[in-house]
Amino acid sequence: MRHFGHIAPEVRKRLFHREPVAFTADSPPRLLAAALGATLYSPATRPRLAEDILRQASRGVVSMALCLEDSIDDADVPAAEENLVRRLAELAELAARADADPPLLFVRVRTPEQIPDLVRRLGPAARLLSGFVLPKFTEEHGVPFLEALADAEAAGGRRLFAMPVLESPELLYRESRAQTLDGVFRAVDKYRDRVLALRLGVTDFCSAYGLRRGPDMTAYDVQVVASVIADVVNVFGRADGTGFTVTGPVWEYFRVHERMFKPQLRQSPFLQVRAAALRDRLIEHAMDGLLREISLDQANGLLGKTCIHPSHVSPVHALSVVSHEEYGDARDILSPDRDGGGVLRSAYTNKMNEVKPHRAWAERTLLRAEVFGVAAEDVGFVDLLAAGPAR
Repeated sequence: MRHFGHIAPEVRKRLFHREPVAFTADSPPRLLAAALGATLYSPATRPRLAEDILRQASRGVVSMALCLEDSIDDADVPAAEENLVRRLAELAELAARADADPPLLFVRVRTPEQIPDLVRRLGPAARLLSGFVLPKFTEEHGVPFLEALADAEAAGGRRLFAMPVLESPELLYRESRAQTLDGVFRAVDKYRDRVLALRLGVTDFCSAYGLRRGPDMTAYDVQVVASVIADVVNVFGRADGTGFTVTGPVWEYFRVHERMFKPQLRQSPFLQVRAAALRDRLIEHAMDGLLREISLDQANGLLGKTCIHPSHVSPVHALSVVSHEEYGDARDILSPDRDGGGVLRSAYTNKMNEVKPHRAWAERTLLRAEVFGVAAEDVGFVDLLAAGPAR
């Protein structure tokens, strides 16, 4: 699989200075963590789950979470588990028959006991799983999940990753936040090889205060939530070798009936490529707020995003592509000729590149360039959105 692999090769050749690389579920963890992109959540109760997964893969989705937790009623858990086992076995057959690659698949479980039980019940179809999403993760609550995952991995003989979700009230409350973050770090550091990424459960954070951000607001406009994101990045997003990939929060909206504030998308980038209708469609479906939040995610050190609607996938991936300018700056900063440091003017003659302070940024940028590609010199995010929007 590869990002933008669903669009025609001739279109990719026009859009990219350097195309995204292909990867598999067996690729190195560092590459997979960066490649998660828009992780599309789906309730495990869907009766046509196998067909849905392959259809989303054909539209550019490269990672999905099949949910047995908050997206389904408590009473539906046994039926959801049974459906998941049946549909993944069906998916294995469909994928083999169509010679198609499913996305990276994760199951969001409720209890540690579900992990080995599901792996056992799936049998050969367990090879489709890349891992499990672990809800409401704290040190006390999360370690049993990680232990269960390690046991299931050993029993099944296949690598399985964990994606803990940071969403517990203890992370939000001022008096317990530091201690909780320290505990989470101890847990994930001990199982570092199995932790692919940390996910942020902003909906649960808002719930603790009876809040819900509207389509005109981002998570960063809700100050109590923004402060948690900042502290999570502070602890887990460091570039000194101790950090993890942290993904962005879910965007809840996919259509807006009434707006209070002006749209947040400038007209000029769309007019330049004759895509005014695309801008209107994005605004109609609240995508201007999503695009702004993705930009703020990236500015705050987050990569990838939890998504609950297929239409959110293309914006996440389009804004994850490295621009030609960013790529040139990163290459210049990491040039062997610059090992001693120093300052140089950007090739675009619009900024200063200071080699030592910008090195970690440059390394992360080149990793993102590997999985999402580098845009051609005259290609912007509008071109990438227009090339293959999710339907």
